[in-house]
Amino acid sequence: MNEPLLRARGLHKTYTLGRRSLEVLRGVDLELRRGEFLALQGASGAGKSTLLHLLGGLDTPTRGEIELAGRNLAALRPRDLARLRRQEVGFIFQAYHLLPELDALENVCLPARMARVPAAQAAARGRELLARVGLAARLEHKPYELSGGEQQRVAIARALINQPPLLLADEPTGNLDSRTGGEIIELLCALRNEQQTTLIMATHDPRVAARAPRIVELVDGRIANGAV
Repeated sequence: MNEPLLRARGLHKTYTLGRRSLEVLRGVDLELRRGEFLALQGASGAGKSTLLHLLGGLDTPTRGEIELAGRNLAALRPRDLARLRRQEVGFIFQAYHLLPELDALENVCLPARMARVPAAQAAARGRELLARVGLAARLEHKPYELSGGEQQRVAIARALINQPPLLLADEPTGNLDSRTGGEIIELLCALRNEQQTTLIMATHDPRVAARAPRIVELVDGRIANGAV
C-alpha cells in the first residue's frame, strides 16, 4: 500500500506576544503520499509558513501531532529530529537564506557535509545539481554576484542535495519577477517529476497554485477546502 509520507492531525499553533496570544493554526489535518504535489494557498498571515515549519520539523505544534516517514516528530529527541530533517526534508525559502561567505557550490553542498557525506561525493552531487538548474558556469560565484533567480536556483539545488522525499517551498517565487518566477516553477515541477519528490508549495498566487494537481486553502488558520 502507498502509505502517507506525511500525516498531520489536529495541528494548533499559538504564539505568546507579551500578554497576548496569537492563534495562527486552529486545527489542521493533512495527508500526503509519496510523489504528490500540493499547493498551499492563502493570504498573507493565513498560517502557510507556520504550517510548513511544523511539517518540516522546524517548529513544534501547540497541540496535534505530525508523522513523517512513519515517525512521530514529537517523540523524537532533538538529535534524531535533526537527522530526520536532513534525510527526509528539503526546504526552499522565499528569502533564499544562502550563506554570503560561501560560493554557490559550497552553499549547495552544506547540507550534505552536515550529513557527513564525503566531500568529493558531495561536490560531485552539487555540481550535477547546479548544472541541472542551469548554473554550471556559476559554481564559484558568491550570492551577491548572482541575480535573485540564480540565488533561488542555488537554494533549490541545496534543498535537493540529500535527495529528500519531501520538498517544502515557502513562496519560492515571491521575490522574483513574473518571468523568472515562471521559470522557477517550471524547474520545480520538472525536478519533482524526475525524482518523484513530494512537493508542498505555499503561495498566495493563484497562477502558481494552479500548477498543482491538489490545492488546499488556509483561511484564518484552518483548511477551507479539500483537494481540487
